[in-house]
Amino acid sequence: MTSHITPGPLDDVPRARRPRGLVTEIVEGLASSIREGQLLPGDKLPTEAEIMVRFDVSRTVVREALSRLQASGLVETRHGIGTFVITNRDAGNFKIAAADFATVADVISVLELRISLETEAAGLAAQRRTNENLEAMATALHAFQDSIHADSDAVPPDFQFHMEVARATGNRHFADLMTYLGTMIIPRTRVNTPQSAPEGRLRYLQRVNGEHENIYNAIRSQDPEAARAAMRTHLSNSRERLRKGQAAETTGTGQGAHEA
Repeated sequence: MTSHITPGPLDDVPRARRPRGLVTEIVEGLASSIREGQLLPGDKLPTEAEIMVRFDVSRTVVREALSRLQASGLVETRHGIGTFVITNRDAGNFKIAAADFATVADVISVLELRISLETEAAGLAAQRRTNENLEAMATALHAFQDSIHADSDAVPPDFQFHMEVARATGNRHFADLMTYLGTMIIPRTRVNTPQSAPEGRLRYLQRVNGEHENIYNAIRSQDPEAARAAMRTHLSNSRERLRKGQAAETTGTGQGAHEA
């Protein structure tokens, strides 16, 4: 087994003292090395001391970064030996697992996939929805609103709304895919966007549910083009919110998107 990490263009760049931003930088750097094959399954990561030197950070920052990589399923730590790239990943088979949400960039990538799939799902739902579908969507909207006032992150009703749109297509494959992906496709399960939103948690979540209501109204009116537009706007807004948060954290101009 080897212990190596390819030097990157950031190695010689002075870094501002932004611990949270540096954690994200380390996570993204190591995750990229793994995905690009610079670190192979079974390879041993550099030691904590080596990473501290390369990134010019404290041991606390390095340990938080490694902890996030472990939580994402990319590496495992063997006490007394070191941290290794996980070997039991199913190469060649399509899947989106927790390991594919290690960074903000990963969450944005999945959102781009969702924009393609769920935009068309909304259009089909507008054409095929039943009264029962509408009732299920309305229930999810009400549950989201209740969650806002209960000081919740509203992830379950958020996912439920998108699931009900998928079911309303009448095509089981849309619903099967949503079931497979689960609640982790909701960015708030990986990134604490409500707390970092400029308008604050309450208004942020109200805006998200308002976008849901626009989708619902278009589906209820059986307007496929309006439904597609509303879904695309909703998911594109989520993507742009994440991009802005990522940029703010990278430049140190704001709180950024705090990973949960």
